[in-house]
Amino acid sequence: MTPQPLVMLGAPGSPYSRKLRAVLRYRRIPHAWVNRGSPESRGLPRPRVDLLPQLVLPGADGAPEACVDSTPLIRRLETMTAGRSVIPPDPALAFLDALLEDYADEWLTKAMFHYRWAFPPDIAKAAAILPRWFRTDQPDAQAAAGGRAFAERQIGRLGVVGSNDTTAPVIEASYERALRLLDAHLASSRFVFGARPAASDFALYGQLTQLAGFDPTPAALALAIAPRVVAWVDVVEDLSGMLPGEEDWTPRDAVADTLRALFAEIGRSYAPFLLANANAIARGAARVECAIDGRPWVQEPFAYQAKCLAALRAARAALAPGDRALADAVLAGTGCEALFA
Repeated sequence: MTPQPLVMLGAPGSPYSRKLRAVLRYRRIPHAWVNRGSPESRGLPRPRVDLLPQLVLPGADGAPEACVDSTPLIRRLETMTAGRSVIPPDPALAFLDALLEDYADEWLTKAMFHYRWAFPPDIAKAAAILPRWFRTDQPDAQAAAGGRAFAERQIGRLGVVGSNDTTAPVIEASYERALRLLDAHLASSRFVFGARPAASDFALYGQLTQLAGFDPTPAALALAIAPRVVAWVDVVEDLSGMLPGEEDWTPRDAVADTLRALFAEIGRSYAPFLLANANAIARGAARVECAIDGRPWVQEPFAYQAKCLAALRAARAALAPGDRALADAVLAGTGCEALFA
């Protein structure tokens, strides 16, 4: 049994907070959203690593503790509450869902960070709004100073995320392709894996709440080339009224070409980075350098994303032979197979 309601600390500008809240809403898990920086957030337990979102759950000794990282939190919730699962019951499709979720969480977030902190109109909006989300009643001078400090700090982190003059064309082209491909898939499928949402839907949604819904430059692009995606993001915000059935999942033998095209985008953009990043970390290199889509990519190594690759490889290895063969068949020719060579 879960404590009722669960307490979640988040922020409107955090794509992972929006991802997890949308899962809680869809799964009808009673919860209380607490805005970071609000008076209500005082006294809540704090995690060892101060990331968002934070879900307060019972610890090993029964005392409440703040847990972070949306992907494992979603899996933990699956073990705590029954019904309205966001994990496809077919193991092969669940693995493919995890791969697409990881792409959204770890690659599309590069686009989110890039557009927010590399374009003057986007910087100005973020600096004006983000600090006021924490406290809407703070004095203007305090909010303005906080916005400037936050913008300077985030702009300074662009290199860690991978946004720079070399990578900008790669990020922007990849974002536009992702919009077009998701738009094409949603034209014939309500969600990624059928007529009910999976974890990857919520991961895509989380990043797109910012890219297609808040930051001016990428939002204008989304409206121009993928209005269906913009509307879909608004719908996924709260799916508590849905009545999903087990028959609503995509059958394992009916994976659409439009979904394969999304995996081909992962193989085209994210897979080369994942491999180069893991290689750089294994060598102790100071920089990740590779080619993505025929263009140079350079950034600082990112240890967490090396762990993501290891987790994906472990998940594939854990599949039964028949399920692994099916997943491999879906990924064949997409470029994703290089991740598991």
